[in-house]
Amino acid sequence: MTNVNRELLKNGIEDFGLTADDKTLDRFRMYRELLAEWNRKMNLTGIDDEKGTYIKHFLDSVSAVKGGYIKDGMSIIDVGTGAGFPGVPLKVCLENTKVTLLDSLNKRINFLQEVCNQLELEDVEFIHGRAEDFGKNPDYREQYDVATARAVAGLPILMEFCVPFIKVGGYFVCLKGPNADLELEESKKAMEVLGIEFVEKLDIQLPETDLNHNILVFKKVSETPSKYPRKAGKPAKSPIK
Repeated sequence: MTNVNRELLKNGIEDFGLTADDKTLDRFRMYRELLAEWNRKMNLTGIDDEKGTYIKHFLDSVSAVKGGYIKDGMSIIDVGTGAGFPGVPLKVCLENTKVTLLDSLNKRINFLQEVCNQLELEDVEFIHGRAEDFGKNPDYREQYDVATARAVAGLPILMEFCVPFIKVGGYFVCLKGPNADLELEESKKAMEVLGIEFVEKLDIQLPETDLNHNILVFKKVSETPSKYPRKAGKPAKSPIK
């Protein structure tokens, strides 16, 4: 890790109101090295330079704390976590969170287990499976303070994947790109059906990039009807609209 990039990461984390001590920064350095190493064997990310990884993956993930909906000590499920975003960076910065990482590809789960092992992160659960199946499982359904997801699917589909996991009174914190307003408009029916209300849209500024990124926050106000999520493949084929 170059000193310039270390400083960039430190300042970025602190700008979101979190502490970035040497232990935290060293964990991110190791995470980046593992990501680059495993990326040569399997496709985890198209961004593999150090600076790009720090800004577009790590700081982008950590930005989910903006607005105060994700706090240390909460239980979080990261749905369709991929290479661990945003779940692992959130866990690195908020050590007392209980994080569940769910992904349908076992190779990615193996990578994440290796990362958490090397970084000595505790209280992380790994699920190899589909949101449609685990959202029905009573051990996971309506068990989490927060569900989060980043760049997984269109918003109405994402809501059906994520909302069943959230306790009533908890939050769905969704990281989205420049089409957030349009997707929000398309999600009114899904919000009504699944039992959530829109809280706010947060604009995110990442250092040294002009990427337009938003966080959409929803509060769960009532239990999700038992028919949701529908069977695997169904939410993507016919989103709730």
